[in-house]
Order: sequence, then structure tokens, then C-alpha cells
Amino acid sequence: MSQAIEAFEVRVEDEVLADLRGRLGRTRWPDQIPDSGWGYGTDGAYLVELCDYWREKFDWRAQEARLNRFDHFRTQIDGQIIHFIHQRSPVEGALPLVLTHGWPGSVWLFHKIIDALADPETHGGRAEDAFHVICPSLPGYAFSGPTRAPGWDVRRVAETWAKLVRRLGYERYGAQGGDWGSLVTTQLGLIDAEHLAGIHLNMVVAGPPPGDPNPIEGLSPDELKGLADIAEYQKTGSGYAQIQGTMPQTLGYALNDSPAGLAAWIVEKFRAWSDCDGNVEQSYTKDELLTNITLYWVTQTINSSLRLYCESFRSGRFGVADAKVEVPTGCAIFPKEIIRPPRRWVEAHFDLRQWTPMPRGGHFAAMEEPELLVEDVRTFFRKLR
Repeated sequence: MSQAIEAFEVRVEDEVLADLRGRLGRTRWPDQIPDSGWGYGTDGAYLVELCDYWREKFDWRAQEARLNRFDHFRTQIDGQIIHFIHQRSPVEGALPLVLTHGWPGSVWLFHKIIDALADPETHGGRAEDAFHVICPSLPGYAFSGPTRAPGWDVRRVAETWAKLVRRLGYERYGAQGGDWGSLVTTQLGLIDAEHLAGIHLNMVVAGPPPGDPNPIEGLSPDELKGLADIAEYQKTGSGYAQIQGTMPQTLGYALNDSPAGLAAWIVEKFRAWSDCDGNVEQSYTKDELLTNITLYWVTQTINSSLRLYCESFRSGRFGVADAKVEVPTGCAIFPKEIIRPPRRWVEAHFDLRQWTPMPRGGHFAAMEEPELLVEDVRTFFRKLR
């Protein structure tokens, strides 16, 4: 593929889907301690139910059509194929906005907000809030994958996004993201400040202010709880990241070979990181969960997606460390987000212009609470156009 931008259609071969159904039907299920539920990881009873639905009822072609409602493209940057949705607004003068997903997500996570951002007048907004929406698949993820070389950490992804925006003909733009998308967006704020109107994060990573002798002094009860939740997550919920950040290849063999294993690995995170009271389908339908999982399966990119952890951990670019992002920054703080640093810590590392504590929602805000996220993004960039 050349550096040209080529139209792309999401289309999976029938043989791939038939193989998926066959593998699901031959799953060798492990045992589980009776009545242990989700206490040791993904609950077996729920996973059997989800995989039975995946094999017998899930309609990939219907979801494929939903994805193809958007305008998809691919190009090549620094030898890597980059897939992206580029949904131009009908509003002249709309601000380009790069939306970056994370793991275990995909561009599918944005399917509820793309139209609202690009065409606000038909979605309860005003024309002056319109965006030309750019949703790239992270290198190594879905139709941007797999990666073929080492070094694809968050900084290199940000550099690639800056090149993509310029290739699309835009000089000034905004950026938004959560999970790895937050870290990529943060890196954009460090390396491409001259072209950025602002960045908006729905997960923000920020350590204590440099040189602060007592970083927890004066914190509110909610902020102290946020720090306690981070500590609990690191103790009991971050084992996946340690594996993916050290020896991802070993894990990749299992996840690339077993759709049930892949579903177990991913759905546990959607349940744990969402505001769902332990019932993942309180926040998402089976079709929504399985469309995201299927994107990893049919492209065989779960293995390369894991490498983003390893590359970024090895390069040490997790967060901003002692740097400061001078680009105007907005943060939407959802109560079930896994990382919620104190506002004062964030102000030490970002030019914070907007801080919105949300009434509900978790890590996958674009799919779980799309209306709240859209309104916060509109409000933030309204001041920066």
C-alpha cells in the first residue's frame, strides 16, 4: 500500500466466520469452583451463555453493516497500515477531532458518538459545535494490524496521528481519548502543541506534583477514594497489564487460538471497569460486546494489540512524568474509571481548563455514556474554536 489514502470496506470472509463458529462449538471448558461467580475471573456460566449466543445468534453481517455506515479508509505511514474512520461534518468550518480508543477497545467504541459529533444539529446540538471526526485504529489493532516491527509505543502512535492529520489536509485540530487513547492524546499534546486547539481526556494519568512534599495534603474525601481505588486496582486488578507489558507473545498464542478465551479475557474488563453493578449487560448488549471482540478475532490482532503495553512500558512513556502539557486540556471524570487522580495533581501536569465530575459511567464512556461524553466534548472545544 502506498501513502495514498484508499477507501476501505469492512468485509469478513464467510470462511472466517464459519471457522469461528466451529471453534466455539468445540470449546473445551475448564472447571470452576461452585458458586464462585466472578471471584476468580470470568464467570463460567456467563461465558458459556455469551459464547452460545456468539455461535448461534450473533449476526456479524448486521454489525458489519453498522460499521460500514461510516466512511472508512486506510493509508500507510512509516511502513505501517493505518485504518481510520473519517466522518466529515456537513458543517463548513467544522473542527477536526481525532478520537483514539484503547485496549481492549476498537473504533467500534465510538459508534454511538461519531454522528452526534459530526452532525450536531440532528443530534440535539448546534451547528457551531460540529467536528470532522477522525477515528484511527491503533497500530496493531483490527484493520490497522498487525504491527511488524518493535517500537510502537504511545509516542510513536502520537507521531503517526500527527502525520495522518496533516495527510488529511488539516492544520489545526483537537484530540480526545480514554485508556491508551488518553496516553496517546497526552503525547500529542507534548509533540504537536502548535497544531492542537486542545485535548480532552476521559481517563487522565498524572502523578504527584513534582517537588510536592505532601501530595495528599488537602485532598477531598472523593479524591482520597480515587487514590485508594487506584491502589486496589494495582493490587488486585492489574495482573493482565503485567503480563501484557512483559511477555505478551506467550499470552497471544492462547488468545489467538481460542475465541472463548479471547471473550473471557476481554469481557472481564468490560464488567470490571464499567458502572454496571456487576452485571455487564446493564451497560452493554451482547451484540455490542461481541462486535468489539469479533473485530479482534477476525483480524487476528489480539497478539499485536497486547504489544502496545510492552512497548510503552519499556519506553517508560506511561503518563507525563515530570513534563507538562501546555495545550488546553479538558477532563471528564467518570466515577467508575479505574484511574482518577486528584485535580491538583492533574493541574500540575496539564493546562487544565475544564474538569467535569460525571454522575455515572466508567472506563468505556463513549459506549456506556455517549450523551454525557458528547456534551462535555462540545462544551470544552466550544471555547477553543
